[in-house]
Amino acid sequence: MNMRLTRTLASVTFTLAVLCGLAFIGTAVTHMLDDGAVCVKTGFWANASLEHSLPISEGVKASSSATRLCQDNPSVGQRAADLGSQLPWLLFGSLALLLFSRLLKAVLQQGPFTDAVAQRLSALGWFVTVGMPLAGLIAGWSQSWLVGSMAPIIGSGPTVSGSMELTLAGLAAVIMGKIMREGVRMREDLEGTI
Repeated sequence: MNMRLTRTLASVTFTLAVLCGLAFIGTAVTHMLDDGAVCVKTGFWANASLEHSLPISEGVKASSSATRLCQDNPSVGQRAADLGSQLPWLLFGSLALLLFSRLLKAVLQQGPFTDAVAQRLSALGWFVTVGMPLAGLIAGWSQSWLVGSMAPIIGSGPTVSGSMELTLAGLAAVIMGKIMREGVRMREDLEGTI
């Protein structure tokens, strides 16, 4: 029963990884070919209500609450920065699911307490630990740059977007991978002495 569940979970995660990868490619292509407006939300003027006196660039429209800015004819850089807030998360999700699928495949082929599983668990952990803040930094910087291109006076620096709780889970996976690797080595040493 557990092997069937693991096999199903491996297939589902691989399928989700492929779908996230396709969403990444599709979003990038359709968004760069789109000629519509680019919009960004900002909390800088959260209490402002005078959209006509805000220091925004020409061609930028601000919502009445002044928290949403839209550029009707965005530059290539603005369109790319708008993508920068979406694509890092799709790429991160796709690669994390792919690594998790490979981990489950190793469990199915070799069993749960093997060196290959420990290595793949550590690789997944390191990817999540480093990839989560990196994707958040890229998304946050893209949004900050986009706001700065529409309202040059703001000039906010890079921020980190998204939630960072998965970073702790990634570190836990790295530690568990090291523990499993030591357990595998101890078992091999014990089998060699008997």
